[in-house]
This record gives sequence, C-alpha cells and structure tokens, in this order.
Amino acid sequence: MSCITPATFGKTEHMKTFLSVTIGCFILWSCTSKTEGETGLNHSTGQDRQLLTQLKEVKWPKAYREQDTLLLDSILGDDFQMIDDQGNWSDKKGELDWIKEHASTHDSFFYEIKRLDILPNGTAMICGTGHIFNDSIKTIYQSSNVLIKREGQWKAIASHVSGIKQVP
Repeated sequence: MSCITPATFGKTEHMKTFLSVTIGCFILWSCTSKTEGETGLNHSTGQDRQLLTQLKEVKWPKAYREQDTLLLDSILGDDFQMIDDQGNWSDKKGELDWIKEHASTHDSFFYEIKRLDILPNGTAMICGTGHIFNDSIKTIYQSSNVLIKREGQWKAIASHVSGIKQVP
C-alpha cells in the first residue's frame, strides 16, 4: 500500500490537474471533430457551398424551365415533400408530374440565396427569394429548402414556398 506524503501530494495534485486538462481537451476535440462518415462533409464546406449554390441557382430552375424530369429527379430525394404558397402538400412524384404538364411561361427567373447553412450532420438549409419576370411584371416569392447529403450527393427533402406577390 502506498502512502501519500506531503512531498508526493504536490506531484499527485499536479498529475490530477494534468490528466483533467488532457481529458477535457480530448472531450472538447472529440465533440467538435467529426469523420467523413459521421458528417458526410469531409471538411469540404467550401466545395459543398459551391455545389449547393449551383444546385439552387442553376440546376433547380433549369429543371423547371426546361421541364427536365430527369434533372429534377436527380435533385429531389425519394422522401421529398413540398408545401406551396396555398398550403398544399406535394411529394416527389407530384412535382415530377407537375413539371411534365406545366411549361414555364415567364421571360426570366433568378433565385437569390439569403441563407445557406451547412450543418455538421450533412444537412443544409437554403433560404431566399425567387424573382420571376414576365413582360413588365415582376413577381417574387420566399422559399426554404432542406437538403441532405447522401452517398456524396445533395438531395432535397423539403421545400416551402410563401409570400408570392407582384412588385413594382
């Protein structure tokens, strides 16, 4: 049995402090550090930000403009659901059917991203304003989108549209 003497007490307390600080640093590091499998991001937030911006500003509008069901199918997850400005729910099949039957009638469109957040768990939120131009009439709407990175690909799982209005 060992005895703690006044001479070893300081060393023991120093060792306890050292171990406490070391364990605390390890816990802090393990809470903030994730592996690729856990996040799906592989620390490439800049690359993911570019991919998501391209998807929302270019590919998604292109799918609707050109009635491209294959492109829209690649953007939407199988579990996709949408709530439109009237409160109606739609799913992936409903959106694909809708664009087959509804050609774009506007002259131009662009989407302005106001918020793009990529979370450590491989979820992204894209929120912003759609700007539709038809003749001399401008219409805007607000939308929010949730996407999940699955097997290296971003898939939209939810969209919400509101506040459709004509602006001067």
